[in-house]
Formats: sequence, C-alpha cells, structure tokens
Amino acid sequence: MSWVLDPIDGAPRGTALLVPGFTGSKEDFISVLPLLAADGWRVVTYDQRGQYESPGTSEPYTLAAFAEDALALVEGVASGPVHLLGHSFGGLVAQQAVLDAPDVATTLTLLCSGPGAMPPEDAPPLLLIAEALGALSVEEVWQGKLEWELAHGWVAPTDPEIMAFLHRRFLANDAASVAAIARLLVSAPDRIDELAKVAPPTLVAYGAGDDAWPLPDQDAMAARLGARLEVLPGAAHSPAVEDPTGTAALLTAFWSERVTA
Repeated sequence: MSWVLDPIDGAPRGTALLVPGFTGSKEDFISVLPLLAADGWRVVTYDQRGQYESPGTSEPYTLAAFAEDALALVEGVASGPVHLLGHSFGGLVAQQAVLDAPDVATTLTLLCSGPGAMPPEDAPPLLLIAEALGALSVEEVWQGKLEWELAHGWVAPTDPEIMAFLHRRFLANDAASVAAIARLLVSAPDRIDELAKVAPPTLVAYGAGDDAWPLPDQDAMAARLGARLEVLPGAAHSPAVEDPTGTAALLTAFWSERVTA
C-alpha cells in the first residue's frame, strides 16, 4: 500500500520516496507529507512488503527484495529528480537500492540509520522477536515487545487512539516479514565503502536523542560517505514524528540545493 501526495499548485519539483523502518509503515511520515508537498515535492511513501497494509509474500525477505520494491515504486510514480530517503531499517533498503541502481536517485538521505547491522548489544531483543514469531502468536509477541520497551525507557503515547493504531499495525504485519527484518538488522553487512563509490549527494541525519545505531557510528558513516551530517535537536529516533517541521525544512533545503545546482 502506498500514498502519493502532489503539490497543490504547479508541477512537482521532484519526487521524494520515503522508506519506513522496522515495524513501521507509511503512517510514520504522515506529519511531514503535507509540509513537503507544500514545498513543491511529490511525496511518496509505502508499507514495505509484509508491513501493515502491504501483503506478505512466500518469496524470501531479503534486502535485495525490499530494494526491488522501492525501485519499482520509483519507476511507477517518479516525476523529475528522485530524492530517496530511508528511515532506520529503511536506510539499509535505500542503500541497497542505490547499490543496485546507482543512477536512480538525485540524492540519498539516511535518517536515523546505520552502516549495516546494529551493534551486538542491541541484538538480543531483535533475535528474541525473530525467534518468538515462530513459536508464539503475533499478539503474544506484541505484548512481550511492549513490556520490554516500557522496561527499557520507552514512553508510550498518551493518546489511546495512537496506541491502538500501533497495536493494530503490529498485528497486521506478516510475521515472516517482521522476523526477517529483525534478523537483517543484526546481520546486514557494512557496505558503506562500496556505496561511497556510487552514491549521489547524501545526507545523514538523526535526532539528538536517537537510541538505535550509536551516534558516533552514524557520524563515522557520514564521513565515510562524504555526506552532509545534520542533527535535529528536538527529536530522537523518529524525527518525522517528533519534529516534522524541522525535518521537512532540513529535507527541502537539501533537496532544493540539488535541484538548483
């Protein structure tokens, strides 16, 4: 399932494809979509295969397969220059897409993402999720995941409708997709040196409170890519949710430079 939002007035200045992360969906970008469209961009986002409202598949869930979906969407809806953004796990997918089709994107943005697998200390909960989905119901895994996150500092939304949506979205995921992404997050190779040879102008950005990939690792990734590095002070791991105005302003400024260059 994908969303496409066009500017109200005039032709798009380009197309932004926003790739969501682990247990995420297109809704993670809902607050930035109208802001980016108002700045003149066609904005496209979607549920990756097996996520929320996109069906699962009997084919293997690999980075190459996820990237193939992103590239197919670009081919089907792009208007003008393409600005590819991947959030968290979506950043690994975006990297793979550029490696597979180096000419597809005018810019690449890695938002709260990393150079490959997450650090080993973050592996246990991900591997537990992957293994539990083979033995427990998705509802039981949701409850276990929720208890673990709350015990480790996650603050649940106070709005019951948002919490209900997060629950409903998790239950709608294809269990095989969630398990595969969890495994990819702890096994994906670091291909940044390879990516640096073919990547378009790149932005690495994260919230000051990001708690996924260590911030020094993201800083080092930016340096290896020769990328611009930006920190959103009012955000953590989900800047599009936590600071949509700042995130949209950062993105449109970066993309605008490439359109006018």
